[in-house]
Amino acid sequence: MEKGYLAIILHAHLPFVRHPEYRDSLEENWVFEAITDTYIPLLFVLDGLVRDGIDFRLTLSITPTLASMLSDPFLQSRYLDRLERLIDLGKKEVKRTRGQHEFNTLALMYYRRLRGIRRAFIDRYDMDLVQAFRHLQGLGKIEIIASAATHAYLPLLSVDARAVRAQIQVGIKSYHEIFAQDPRGFWLPECGYYPGVDDLLRQGGIRYTVLETHGITRAVPRPRYGVYAPVCCPSGLTVFGRDPESSKQVWSSIEGYPGDYDYREFYRDIAYDLDLDYIRPYIHRDGIRVDTGFKYFRITGKTDHKEVYVPQRAERKAGLHAENFISNRIRQVEHLASVMDQRPIIVAPYDAELFGHWWFEGPNWLDCLIRKISSGQDTIRLITPSEYIEEYPISQVSRPSPSSWGYKGFNDTWLNGANDWIYPYLHRGAEFMERLAMNHPQAEGLTLRALNQAARELLLAQASDWAFMINSGAMAEYGTRRTKRHLSRLGRLMKEIEDGKIDEDWLSVIEGQDNIFPWIDYHYYI
Repeated sequence: MEKGYLAIILHAHLPFVRHPEYRDSLEENWVFEAITDTYIPLLFVLDGLVRDGIDFRLTLSITPTLASMLSDPFLQSRYLDRLERLIDLGKKEVKRTRGQHEFNTLALMYYRRLRGIRRAFIDRYDMDLVQAFRHLQGLGKIEIIASAATHAYLPLLSVDARAVRAQIQVGIKSYHEIFAQDPRGFWLPECGYYPGVDDLLRQGGIRYTVLETHGITRAVPRPRYGVYAPVCCPSGLTVFGRDPESSKQVWSSIEGYPGDYDYREFYRDIAYDLDLDYIRPYIHRDGIRVDTGFKYFRITGKTDHKEVYVPQRAERKAGLHAENFISNRIRQVEHLASVMDQRPIIVAPYDAELFGHWWFEGPNWLDCLIRKISSGQDTIRLITPSEYIEEYPISQVSRPSPSSWGYKGFNDTWLNGANDWIYPYLHRGAEFMERLAMNHPQAEGLTLRALNQAARELLLAQASDWAFMINSGAMAEYGTRRTKRHLSRLGRLMKEIEDGKIDEDWLSVIEGQDNIFPWIDYHYYI
């Protein structure tokens, strides 16, 4: 019998970006890159494990915003167009690099890879990746968990319990609509916990969530087993804690595996190296250089000098790093098992987009890891949090500490001098929405449409992504614009509803642009 368990949790999320008003959207490329680099490669790994009869368990959160984009025919069509253009670039690159053996080998690799992704996207997955993940859940290999409607950072909305409740309830409803079952787990955006959010999750039928390490280690009373066994909130919600050792080995680009010098260099793309006239058809139509995914160099070292990427060396290194990760987890479990009266669980949550997008070899590492765990050792076994709860239904009762997995472990990333201005408007917007809902309990026709759209606009304004972008500086203008756009629309809708003069043409336009949650019901705010 195994001595302990490993729960790998991948959090798949992107902000809702959909811009039919533009011919070419820089922000939509976030989705397209993630499909090519992360989501389809991850499906390849999981499908391969199923095909080879490997018994495994993986937990995956797919946020409602991401699920909506992946299921949207408009974005699917735009993705396919982007993919076709990159395949065309691959043909040109194979020809251009014909006299450079090392580069030509890589150009061929990317060209064949893109063609394989296109074939799978159309023929194997019918352009609907969400249903492909749903199929794997039906096979019992992965457990998909719910998340908040638009990935709002809930601790900073907690001044209004109804605003938090709506984010949770709409997130759960979205899960029902997509996966046709009740979610057992719930991913708190940014692992943001505050006392009281557990009550709202339990009211929604949620059994468990995951917190940052200190959310558990600073719980009261102090948990007997730290993060290596869950605790139960007084509300009845089971809470698991992130293991810091396994996290650091994978997360850190400095000390962790992704920073190895043999791995592919993310920040060196031919879009920035080659002549603009040559690369122009494959970047933004306004001539803005954006990544193509054709990256020919490895990390090499902490200098600007970069050596050519060698896939075989990187693949071998991924296998060695998988072995290292397993050996460290085995030693960890053997020690924990010797001092605990139940099997320990090591909870290892990561952003899914790390695997493939930021760390090109990440899917290969994950594949090696799962295969090696499933054969050749009997100390640890892959498990989902739900399975652990079934084995150990009774946990120590404790109240977790406020926490997040952001900078410094609390609210600093989403509340600071750069972005604090947004919160009075968000809180006022929630008050507006609640007032509208209570003043129109039985709305019909155009008023009903306007109220539902107002709910969408508030939810979209609350997305944590905008505050994150404003804080980071890299996309501050876009984050600011999105926040103001949704709040401005909410304000106009409120005035038109209260005046009884709704502009149906304008309403139709914004309904078509931000069409997330087609089933939305403004009564969530009553």
